[in-house]
Amino acid sequence: MASYRLGVRMGNWLEEEYAQQELLRDFIRKKEQGQLLIQRLAKLQENIFKRVELSVSSDGFVHFGDTVLLMNPDKKSSDLEGTSEETEPEMRGDVTLAVDMEEISLYKDEPLQVSRGLSAVKSVEPIGRNAFCIVSVDGSAVGEPLRYGQNFVLGTKGGVSDKLFYLASDHKTFKDFAKKSRLQKVYLTSELSYLTFWQAKSLDPQLRLEHEGFPVPAETKIIITHCYTNRNLAVPRTFCVWSHFGREFEVICHNYLDSHRVEDDKNYWEIITGNPSPEDGTMFDRPQAFPEGYKKNEFHEKTENVKAQDYSQERLMRF
Repeated sequence: MASYRLGVRMGNWLEEEYAQQELLRDFIRKKEQGQLLIQRLAKLQENIFKRVELSVSSDGFVHFGDTVLLMNPDKKSSDLEGTSEETEPEMRGDVTLAVDMEEISLYKDEPLQVSRGLSAVKSVEPIGRNAFCIVSVDGSAVGEPLRYGQNFVLGTKGGVSDKLFYLASDHKTFKDFAKKSRLQKVYLTSELSYLTFWQAKSLDPQLRLEHEGFPVPAETKIIITHCYTNRNLAVPRTFCVWSHFGREFEVICHNYLDSHRVEDDKNYWEIITGNPSPEDGTMFDRPQAFPEGYKKNEFHEKTENVKAQDYSQERLMRF
């Protein structure tokens, strides 16, 4: 009677061989169609990191139809008081509003879709994911200046879409709120409605009525308010999200007020336009202009001396 030895294969080895061949055929098919994970990630990086040309403002104001960046500036000094999270170097710096890459799925065979979430990234370079367009909702023509108190819409293609998606928000509910902070969330939608309407307001609350109707200047701190909920667009920086490209900040709608009932820097925004010089880039990267005949170090020394003299005179006046 024949007996089995260790070298004899047992089990459904023929079916296992067929399964391996099927996996190989599936791998070859996905590779030819560009659906492999590494191929989809490379395509995503190519689209969202593709440089975008910002609109150049000839008069210093923001206009309808302009392609701009929305930047939350960081002007805090390192010696200011704050929570341990806010004083970390990774929490500081200028950040721009961008499409959240966390919600983009790379594991499906479907074409890449624009994420409905938003985040703030530590990059002021105009790329596909952080470039936004100022869209009119009241019939204002392209090229007309955006004014304080005037409704407008922020649209983006996210670097992977052919149509605009609009920045929107709504009141938080027991089921619908921001993931980290649990406050009012912001999101992208393809439907144009009153939930997508925003207004620009002057930074000084005592001058908002006087500034209403005036053109909104570029590269100037403003408050961006959601019309439906009367909440301000904000980056608290203490709530982080992780995407395929690292650590980013959650963007919400919330009114952060100080002891004087005035918005603090979490609600500050600057609309960044393109640099008209041959060097390209943004106006944020434009070098500082100095008076003729002065060099950079000399100008700063003279400025500091003038500030010191003014401060000493102020102290004498107090005494």
